[in-house]
Amino acid sequence: MFQNLSHVVRDHFPQFLQGLGLVAGGLMLGFLLKWLLFRFAAAYHARSPKSWLGGVLKYLPRPLGYFLPLLALSLVLPLVPLAPRPFEVLRRMVEIALTCAFAWVLIGWVYVVQYRIRQKYQLDKSDNIKERKLFTQLQFIKKIVIILIVFFTASLILMSFPTVRKIGTGLITSAGILGVILGFAAQRSLANLLAGFQIAFTQPIRIDDVLVVENEWGRVEEITLTYVVLRIWDQRRLILPLNYFIEKPFQNWTRSTAELLGAVYLHLDYTAPLDELRTELNRILPENHLWDGRVAVLQVTEAKERTLEIRILVSAADSASAFDLRCWVREKLITFVREHYPESLPVTRNTVPGAGSGKMPFEGFTTPSPS
Repeated sequence: MFQNLSHVVRDHFPQFLQGLGLVAGGLMLGFLLKWLLFRFAAAYHARSPKSWLGGVLKYLPRPLGYFLPLLALSLVLPLVPLAPRPFEVLRRMVEIALTCAFAWVLIGWVYVVQYRIRQKYQLDKSDNIKERKLFTQLQFIKKIVIILIVFFTASLILMSFPTVRKIGTGLITSAGILGVILGFAAQRSLANLLAGFQIAFTQPIRIDDVLVVENEWGRVEEITLTYVVLRIWDQRRLILPLNYFIEKPFQNWTRSTAELLGAVYLHLDYTAPLDELRTELNRILPENHLWDGRVAVLQVTEAKERTLEIRILVSAADSASAFDLRCWVREKLITFVREHYPESLPVTRNTVPGAGSGKMPFEGFTTPSPS
């Protein structure tokens, strides 16, 4: 028996070495091709920077590091001396791995396209409405494309097996009933998905929009397929379902423009010098770069029993600048009134009857003495 085994090993060992050498050679050829490709791309990018090439160098090395060796292995695979059944198993394994690697490369190219668009259109500028519209659609479309790539890749792999293909033919006939059942079971998820399509293309909200939702002020940080992440001013995160923005009212401070008016309220005595306050307001505003020069108004909006309500309107390029400008104007005007017109600060007056006539209050009345 041992002699027969030694004869088998001796007869098939050269074929085994040949097959192993072909497999190793194919893999090494793919790794070498990948190394040369990215070495050349990195050198070219260093001499002539290209944003799309930067995305390739950032997102494609790992996917191509698997795809190119598997592609080279599939090319040399017919030369491997194997029996039909082991060869079919090996071919099927390489085919599945190659399909998955190719799907990974496609997903990498999706990120390269996103990187290219983000490099061309920047959010960090004052008038970025066009960019926010584009990024909102881009983020939603990117997720849909990745889901479709994964879905079709899984379908191709499963349909490559004859048994699964036969089962799939039978499942198609019951897909309508299954779809109705799943539709009833996932109504809210489907509603969120449809709301995502509506938000992506009608855009009541966009990436980096300033919103007031549930009495919270924040910026839209992320829009997923099912929910929106709102970054609150104190670094908290508010998570809301997509259909919230379709069904409920909310404030969008950057819907058409980021410019905003800020209101400052002062409550002063009736003796407050309004003209001097207007002059001081017009003097201090040009000193602050947050004021954009559009609006500077001081008005008495209400006369209460004891004080005047004075409203100052100032304009700024965005909501954050408007808030800081309001605080600065409030501090400056209060300091001006305190230093130059302290009598105009809110006071409470008590008038004593008869104080100017030399008579004591309740004159003519006597206090009865105890009997």
